Amino acid sequence: QMADPFLYNTGERSHYGCLGHEVQIEHLKAYVCRPSSSTDKAVIVVHDVFGWRFPDIRYIVDLMAGHGYITICPDFFKGTEPWKSTDHWADFPDWMKNHDPMKVDKEADVVLKYLKEQCGAKKIGVVGFSWGGMAVHHLMLKNPQLTAGVSLYGRIIRDSEERYRLLNPTFFIFGEKDHTISLDQIFLLEDKLKQYCKVPYKIKVYPGQVHGFAQLKPEDMKPDDKPYIEEARRDMIDWIKMFV
Repeated sequence: QMADPFLYNTGERSHYGCLGHEVQIEHLKAYVCRPSSSTDKAVIVVHDVFGWRFPDIRYIVDLMAGHGYITICPDFFKGTEPWKSTDHWADFPDWMKNHDPMKVDKEADVVLKYLKEQCGAKKIGVVGFSWGGMAVHHLMLKNPQLTAGVSLYGRIIRDSEERYRLLNPTFFIFGEKDHTISLDQIFLLEDKLKQYCKVPYKIKVYPGQVHGFAQLKPEDMKPDDKPYIEEARRDMIDWIKMFV
């Protein structure tokens, strides 16, 4: 029984040598990777429950930087412990109460200020995975400074029509076999966005893919999944390139 709605099998991950470095911004630590040429475009990466130090997330930061963006992944858990694969499912709801993906506004503002003032960023996008996908959905409803967003398999929260009035272009990526998000929920999201959303949006479901599929490093991919993982990443980058 999967008591926990977010976790996917982290399995044995290969070691990853990062290309960026860590910085301290006000009350936050963050991992930053800069592209080889100077730019005024930036991307914030919002990590999943495994936190800002998780190798898969650092790999994504480096990947985005390789496409020409100043890329940053702040510690949205503010120094508290991320979830670990050895933790007990029964404790997850309590852990989540203290790690609410809807309470990221203050951290996002700190990072936006840093990107604008210290890095000269003029256009800033955001991408987030799982817990971070929920945070991106929230931020795209609240923060007009974010030019575009990509939410990857963030659980869909249905609390009001307000959830669909996105401020800027947002792309939602899902896996067809995600145990945490049913296809019915995805169809409903699409319906509601059609009704209420005034900006470009896109929803795409990748065949046979489970929760967490899009952040795997190349050496951790299964051959059958590889084409879909690569396609999802290309789609994510294309969306950012289109609007940021």
